[in-house]
Amino acid sequence: MIPGLIGKSEMIVKKEDLVSLLADVTVNALSTPRLIQLLEAAAVEAIREFVPAEKISLGAEVNIKHLSPTPLGMKVTAHAILQRVDQNRLFFLVDAFDEIEKVAEGDHKRVIVSKGRFLQKVEKKRLEKAEIKDETKE
Repeated sequence: MIPGLIGKSEMIVKKEDLVSLLADVTVNALSTPRLIQLLEAAAVEAIREFVPAEKISLGAEVNIKHLSPTPLGMKVTAHAILQRVDQNRLFFLVDAFDEIEKVAEGDHKRVIVSKGRFLQKVEKKRLEKAEIKDETKE
């Protein structure tokens, strides 16, 4: 991976993206978790063609400031710039703008790991949960 790679992701804020789905309040604005997802998508887009098929890029850390609300129906564009690479760790600067102003800024770390090993860990944990569930039935 080469520092300087740039990714972009866009969305129109829809009903399923709103704060009101997370809390018992009527706030027709983009939720922070959905904004984080958009920022991560921009980082993934920056490195998409550089991640080998046998590897996977996983989000490991997000540190953002959600600066301003974005209302239902407004377009949001997220950007990610690969700042540096340290072995399998990728460090991005991220930001997002709606049609009026900057709505988020921060940094994001991703790791590149073996897709096979990651899927094995997921399956192992799924089986462990199934075993625990079966033990509680007895």
